[in-house]
Amino acid sequence: MENMIPVIIPAYEPDEKLIKLMEDLNAAGIGPVVVVDDGSFPGKYGEIFDKVRELGAKVLVHAVNMGKGRGLKTAFNYCLTEYPGIIGVVTADSDGQHTPEDIKKCMDALRENPKALVLGVRDFDQSGIPARSVFGNKTTSRVMKLLTGMSISDTQTGLRGISAEFMKALLTEKGERFEFETNMLLDIKELGIKIVEVPIRTIYLEENKSSHFNPIKDSIRIYAIFFKFLFSSLSSALVDIVLFTVFCAVFRKVPVVIGYIMLSTILARVISAIYNFSVNYRVVFKGKGSKKSAAVKYFILAVFIMLASGGAVSAICSVLPMVPETLIKIPVDCILFLFSFYMQREVVYK
Repeated sequence: MENMIPVIIPAYEPDEKLIKLMEDLNAAGIGPVVVVDDGSFPGKYGEIFDKVRELGAKVLVHAVNMGKGRGLKTAFNYCLTEYPGIIGVVTADSDGQHTPEDIKKCMDALRENPKALVLGVRDFDQSGIPARSVFGNKTTSRVMKLLTGMSISDTQTGLRGISAEFMKALLTEKGERFEFETNMLLDIKELGIKIVEVPIRTIYLEENKSSHFNPIKDSIRIYAIFFKFLFSSLSSALVDIVLFTVFCAVFRKVPVVIGYIMLSTILARVISAIYNFSVNYRVVFKGKGSKKSAAVKYFILAVFIMLASGGAVSAICSVLPMVPETLIKIPVDCILFLFSFYMQREVVYK
């Protein structure tokens, strides 16, 4: 079983292209192949899966449709238990987008990089690609780069080489549908797994109409995992702005050495920072290291951001005395938010 790399193909209501792929894999000498029937109606699709079995594939069956993420986990568990000692697996789609040649390229890359995540990446600058696919993939790649710092050419590729150790970790990963593949990418940074990108052919048959990826519903599922980043910062900013406004009203006529704006900034930021750190550590960045170390780094960053905010708002207010302090603080803090997010992602919780 050693040096073996099974091919996993999750399938929901597939057509003849799955049979063609299985025939091509056999012709190329690629196997074993594990197909997951994710709750397809047996009366209509049973013949396709029967043919796939005849061609040598092991077919695992879900009684109901449970989603691509669950299908992959089912196959991961099967391969880990039935093929002990394997390097890993290569996952491919059932709709004809992945050729045996490209599947083999990913298998070879996984053998050369047995601890990496291999991604078969497509070129979305080519002509003839459905607009929804170009928009969805490029947008997700840009969002991934902005929010996580990871530069990935094709975040939604289904052609992936996954090591056996990473498969074990993914068995308990959240996500049952298409969002599982995005969660997988987020895990690699936390686990220190490198990415190896392998260029593959960009194939879309019949405008990709056989795909079960819903560009609206499933994109919402995928981007939902990013909303926690924004929720923490926006809710913290709201707490900060409200408290800042209240403290300004309280201390505006009180003689304070450092000025009422700076005092209000400090008081509001201390409270909002405690809230923000708690949410970021537990929910956003899933801190698993020393909480004390993260807290110290966060405190230093928070003090810098606080002083920068108070200093900038004070300076601008002295030039524009007729403009309410809160209206000046909002754009200043928006700029500092981007800097703060980068530092938290790369330094505080890294």
